[in-house]
Amino acid sequence: MNRKELAAHIAAQLKERGVSAFAAAVVLGSGWDGVVSFLEDKTVIPYAELDGMPKCGVKGHAGNFVFGRIGNKNVVVLQGRFHMYEGRSAGEAVLPIEIVRALGVDNLILTNAAGAVNEEYRPGDIMLLRDHINLTGRNPLEGVGAEPDFPVFIDMSGAYDEDFRRELKMLSEKAGLCAHEGVYAQLLGPSYETPAEIVMLRRIGADAVGMSTAVEAIYARYLKMRVAAISCISNMAAGIHSASLAHEEVLEVLQKNRDKLSVLLRDFIERI
Repeated sequence: MNRKELAAHIAAQLKERGVSAFAAAVVLGSGWDGVVSFLEDKTVIPYAELDGMPKCGVKGHAGNFVFGRIGNKNVVVLQGRFHMYEGRSAGEAVLPIEIVRALGVDNLILTNAAGAVNEEYRPGDIMLLRDHINLTGRNPLEGVGAEPDFPVFIDMSGAYDEDFRRELKMLSEKAGLCAHEGVYAQLLGPSYETPAEIVMLRRIGADAVGMSTAVEAIYARYLKMRVAAISCISNMAAGIHSASLAHEEVLEVLQKNRDKLSVLLRDFIERI
């Protein structure tokens, strides 16, 4: 099966369990899973129970579809994403986006943990993506055949919805979060960046860096979805401070801000 066929196959299995009609889908990055506690009438379906669905291989990514309601909005939350540094293709990394689109989702919220390239940022801040730089050397539209309604030469000048960003900026203040708007750079990973690479990223206009999100946003725009993306700044990037970087420390910072991040997502979903 190709990507679209596989996504349709997995979506059909989910529909057989009675899930449909969603206001939004949320892809949870490391440390963002607290929003699940706000879901009412919750149904958890592990990726492992679905024929053809890959498994997550990164600590902090549970690997579940979680269906439920926030306010009067039905949502699907993805606890876990697929990363290219696991040896997956860009096409495999965006399979969950194809699946939720097959479920009828129009609005996509992407979350991640990111390192600060901008020296004015601090761990625990959030950054609302207004643009990105894809430095993975890969694109999820490689090899995708153009269709009349889905051309592959898509305009990325407004990839991240301005109205969503405005709403998130207002709600972040209410949640007690310091919010910035900035440019996110996606690198392949899994190694963290060198100090020299961070200098390069700063010079080309990046404010934060991570290992996901940009390729997902590209594919979501191809599928004509509205996209919001939020980074939680988990650490200062290499070379800014003398401290070494470790995944466990990233998770620790996110855990400290888990409640505020969850409130932000809850309030935003209620207003979509």
